Amino acid sequence: MTIQTGKLTDPAVRAFVSAVNAHDESGFKELLTPDATMSDDGSDRDLDQWIDREIFASRGHMDVVKESNAGRDLVVDYRNDTWGEMRTRWHFDITDDGHISRFETGQA
Repeated sequence: MTIQTGKLTDPAVRAFVSAVNAHDESGFKELLTPDATMSDDGSDRDLDQWIDREIFASRGHMDVVKESNAGRDLVVDYRNDTWGEMRTRWHFDITDDGHISRFETGQA
C-alpha cells in the first residue's frame, strides 16, 4: 500500500516527491538550498551528477510506502530505468524557510 503524494506530511518532502514523479528537474532544483548536499548508501555524492543520473536521465519514480519523523523520513519503492525497482529509505533536512538542505538515501 502506498501513500498518495498529496497526503505526505511535510510540504518540502511532498514537493520533492511530486517533482521526481513529474520529471520536473527545474522544480526539483528550486526545492534545494544553493549549498544542498546528499548521500547515497552512506557516501556523499556530487548532487548534480547524482540527480541527473539517478532521477532525471533514468526516469526515477517514488512510491512512498511509509513516512515517519513528521514526514521527513520515508520508505520508498523507488524505480528508474537503470536499476529497476528497489526498496529505499530517504531522510530530509529541511530549513526553516522550507527548502531541502540535505537528503540521504540508500537501500532499506
